[in-house]
Amino acid sequence: MKDKLKTPAMDYFFDAVLTLKSREECYNFFEDVCTINELFTISQRLMVAKMLTEGKTYIEIAESTGASTATISRVNRSLTYGNDGYEMIMQRINTGSESEK
Repeated sequence: MKDKLKTPAMDYFFDAVLTLKSREECYNFFEDVCTINELFTISQRLMVAKMLTEGKTYIEIAESTGASTATISRVNRSLTYGNDGYEMIMQRINTGSESEK
């Protein structure tokens, strides 16, 4: 699947993302590029991944995030069989939070 994603357009998109330097720049760029629903969906999946790694149940996650059990299951599959992207991001967020304390 990853090879299907690798296109010049996708490379250009990721290069653009890598230039963002602040949360405000992220808001500005992603609000222009994505619909509100797309942004909420992506952020919801990341929150689901966070809660799954914290050992929360599907019911707790669904109640807290509003995610369907199908979405929770999909994220869980990515955590188990995916490319470790969620884990990498969560480790970096946690490391950044700890270094700011």
